[in-house]
Amino acid sequence: MSSKIINVSNLKFKYTDSTNFAVNDLSFDINEGEWVSIIGKNGSGKSTLISLLDGLLKAQSGSIKVDGIELNEDTVNDIRDRIGIVFQDPNNQFVASTVQDDIAFGLENRNMPQDKMRVAVEKALTDVDMLDYAEKDPTRLSGGQKQRVAIAGILAMNPKIIILDEATSMLDPKAKYLITNLINEVRTKYNLTVLSISHDINEIEKSDRTILIRDGKMVLDTTPQKLFTELDNVEEYGLKLPFSEQLRLKLKEAGFDISDDYLNDEEIVEWITQYYSKM
Repeated sequence: MSSKIINVSNLKFKYTDSTNFAVNDLSFDINEGEWVSIIGKNGSGKSTLISLLDGLLKAQSGSIKVDGIELNEDTVNDIRDRIGIVFQDPNNQFVASTVQDDIAFGLENRNMPQDKMRVAVEKALTDVDMLDYAEKDPTRLSGGQKQRVAIAGILAMNPKIIILDEATSMLDPKAKYLITNLINEVRTKYNLTVLSISHDINEIEKSDRTILIRDGKMVLDTTPQKLFTELDNVEEYGLKLPFSEQLRLKLKEAGFDISDDYLNDEEIVEWITQYYSKM
C-alpha cells in the first residue's frame, strides 16, 4: 500500500487585503508516486495552495505534512529539499549563461563534489533529451526546450515531489503534449510524485487523480475519466469539455451505441474506426 507523501488537513489562508479565504478548509492526501492534477478557474486558489505547500505563505489554520514532516518554520528548508517546482515562465528560473551551468547551480549550492555534479547534470539532460544543448544559452531556446531544461534542473536535485505550476500554459499544443509525456516518463524513472496545477483540461489525462477546487474549496476528488460525467456543467468551473467528450456526447444524443464513460482522443478515434469497419 502506497504511503502518503503529502497530507493537507483543514487548511485555511486569507490574504491581508481580502475578506474571503483563498484556501478555505481544504483537506486531501497524495500518495507516493501519484500524479494528481489540481484544476479550477483563475482565482480558485491553485497557486496559493502551491505557495502554502512550499512554505512561501503561512496558513492561518490547518496543517501540511510532506514526506511525514509537518511544515513549520523549523522544517521548511527540509521540505523544500523534497520539492521541485516548474513555473509557468522558465525564464524566471534561469541563473546561468549555459544550460549545463544553470543545472549545476543548485548542486553547487548543496556543495556537491565536481565529479558527481558532472554526472548528475549529464544524466538529467540526457533524461529530458537536451544533452546536445548543454553549452547553449537557455534563454535562446524554444519554449518547450526551456521547460525541458527547467525540469532537468529539478531532476538533478533529486526531489521526491515535482510541482508543475501552470508549466505548459505558455506552450503551443505540440510542446504541451511533449512536455506532458516527458513528465510521465521521468515520474516513473525517478519515482516522483507529481502535483500539477492547471486550468487546461486537456493536460490532466495522464494524471491518476483530479482535484477540482473553487473559491479555495474542494468540489471533486476523482479520476480524469470520471470528471466530466460527474459534473453537470463544466463551464461553471471555468473549464471546457475536450473535443473527444463533445463528440462522444453528440454521438450519444444522435442515438449511437457509444460508451457512457469519457473517451480520450485515441479512444474516440478507435470507436469510430471500429464502427465504420462493421458497416
